[in-house]
Amino acid sequence: MTKDLLLEIGLEEVPARFVRAAMNQLKDKIEKWLTESRITFSSVEAFATPRRLAVLVNGVAEKQADSNEEAKGPSRKIAQDESGNWSKAALGFARSQGVDPEQLYFQELAGVEYVYAKKSNIGIATADLLADGLSHLITSMSFPKNMRWGSHELRYIRPIRWMVALFGQDVIPFEITGVSTGNVSRGHRFLGEDAIIAEPSLYKERLREQNVIVDVTEREALILKGINDLMKEKNWVIAIKEDLIEEVLFLVEYPNALFGSFDPSFLDIPQEVLITSMREHQRYFPVLDQAGKLLPFFVTVRNGDLRSIDVVAKGNEKVLRARLSDAKFFFQEDHKLTIEHAVTKLETIVYHEALGTVADKVRRTTTIAEAIANKLQVKEVEVQNISRAAAICKFDLVSLMVNEFPELQGVMGEDYARKLGENDSVAKAVNEHYKPRFSGDSVPSELTGAVVSLADKVDTIVGCFSIGIVPTGSQDPYALRRQAAGIVSILLSFDLDLGLDELYDIAITVHEQRGLKRSADDVRKDLNDFFALRVKNWLSEKSYRYDVIDAVMTVGFNRPAFIESRAAAVQANTSDDAKAEFKLTVEAFNRVSNLASKATSTTVDTSLFAEPAEAKLYEAWLAQRDVFNEAIERRDMNAAVVTLASLKPEIVAYFDSVMVMAPEENVKNNRLATLSAIASDIAQVADFSKLVW
Repeated sequence: MTKDLLLEIGLEEVPARFVRAAMNQLKDKIEKWLTESRITFSSVEAFATPRRLAVLVNGVAEKQADSNEEAKGPSRKIAQDESGNWSKAALGFARSQGVDPEQLYFQELAGVEYVYAKKSNIGIATADLLADGLSHLITSMSFPKNMRWGSHELRYIRPIRWMVALFGQDVIPFEITGVSTGNVSRGHRFLGEDAIIAEPSLYKERLREQNVIVDVTEREALILKGINDLMKEKNWVIAIKEDLIEEVLFLVEYPNALFGSFDPSFLDIPQEVLITSMREHQRYFPVLDQAGKLLPFFVTVRNGDLRSIDVVAKGNEKVLRARLSDAKFFFQEDHKLTIEHAVTKLETIVYHEALGTVADKVRRTTTIAEAIANKLQVKEVEVQNISRAAAICKFDLVSLMVNEFPELQGVMGEDYARKLGENDSVAKAVNEHYKPRFSGDSVPSELTGAVVSLADKVDTIVGCFSIGIVPTGSQDPYALRRQAAGIVSILLSFDLDLGLDELYDIAITVHEQRGLKRSADDVRKDLNDFFALRVKNWLSEKSYRYDVIDAVMTVGFNRPAFIESRAAAVQANTSDDAKAEFKLTVEAFNRVSNLASKATSTTVDTSLFAEPAEAKLYEAWLAQRDVFNEAIERRDMNAAVVTLASLKPEIVAYFDSVMVMAPEENVKNNRLATLSAIASDIAQVADFSKLVW
């Protein structure tokens, strides 16, 4: 026999960004508890709104499953004395398992006899377990932020106001912070009343009657339908961002989309400002025309029905008007600012107490950017653009607009720089030097922005490492991992002839001028380890096999663009179609590399060749060297692998007929030198011994 189980935790409004994770956590916890308690069930549904977290468990068994367990105790040598009597260890084991000593028996495991006990547990009624189990489950939940209320000791995301706990039609009785369980839920705060839940299967319907849509998927579908209906009706393009949909989803219990308008004169403000104000401050969806130009309308989602919807729209318009008026004022005031004055004001903003002001950071970034540009041997006009862009890249941080909307840093800088006469490349770089801002974001569109971005990011990383701020575990308050990932992405996207070691050596040299708190060698070592993980993660995200990644990482990762081409070539040759043949080739490579490690010289004396196979292998290697080196030069690693693989017949024949470790010292060393020369080419591709077949 089975029954359905319902648990609802009623709360004061939970911040939208925490709701989905809390809902999933509750679902996972109840599934785990039921499984560990040997209570079978068919499925679990999770629900959430701003005011509740709930789970509906279908088909819950009315009784725990019986269990028969076999427990292993001490070995026979310890469990019995010489007379065959049970030892204290065996008797203690029997007591711990709740069995009589006569029930113990021996069983062999890996050639050793151990004493065992079988114990049976008769399942008890599920109803007898639920009160304690669910109470502990609720109080054991964890959240990013907690609070206490009243005189209660419990710390929770928000105060608990009601609880519904039903097993079939029966209430599961328990109490938390003075709130007792029952079968009464609460409807919409303004449009609903208390709802009696007679049995779990009626939960969704009873709350729908009280204007609460508890099903997250259903609620999201209603929101999207309302927005899409407006798009079709008005012929608009409504910019729907997933993160905004997610937030709105957990701000409402009964969604209805509506639209409002604002004064078209506000469109004189840059479009990005208006969109940011609507999205970030008001949770509105901006409206665009078919060409992507902002229109003087917005869409929002009401937590309620359609009654007096026009009044609600007017209220939202009034709030937005105030917001946009502030933005217009800030925008107009910022026009009084000159770049030179703004850069001067950066002297008053502390970047980090150990690293100086933002102005200090800008000076370091400029020096690093110029050094990178010289290393890349870019044209003089680009050097000038890079130098200028780096020197003014942070000037908009002192603007009123960025102070009000921090997420517009760079965006406003580009707009203001262009209006103040900077050329297009410089203005664009002021914005794009922050890219990529997050995982999956695009890199700068031009080399000027790319170089300034590299300089800014490597200055941040080296600066933090130099004062002992190195990410550990999940702690990365300065987002250094994201910055490093951005550096790797830029080097790959622009295929820059710049090694990671060159990049952070430039930055270390600049930071040495202010005095490093740690030795440069220690900083380099930490940077090398840090970037190794970033490159490895990047390759993993590109779906390269873990053993392929290890193989190419072992022989070097300094130039990310080069390592990707090596990984692609190795993975292509380990595909199912090529695997069998390539495995034999790799075995030949590994034999060469293993013996080559014993070599003391790379000089080969052909006069010491005593076997025909020696000359054939050496001549075959010489014949392919130019082809191999040309492939390496143009980064055609697949061609390089194919060229190396062509040596397999000669390598196999060599090991079949030549004893490398010959008794004559000069012959042995010469043979090892031959293998070392070939191994040096193999090592330019990968450490093939890392591959797993």
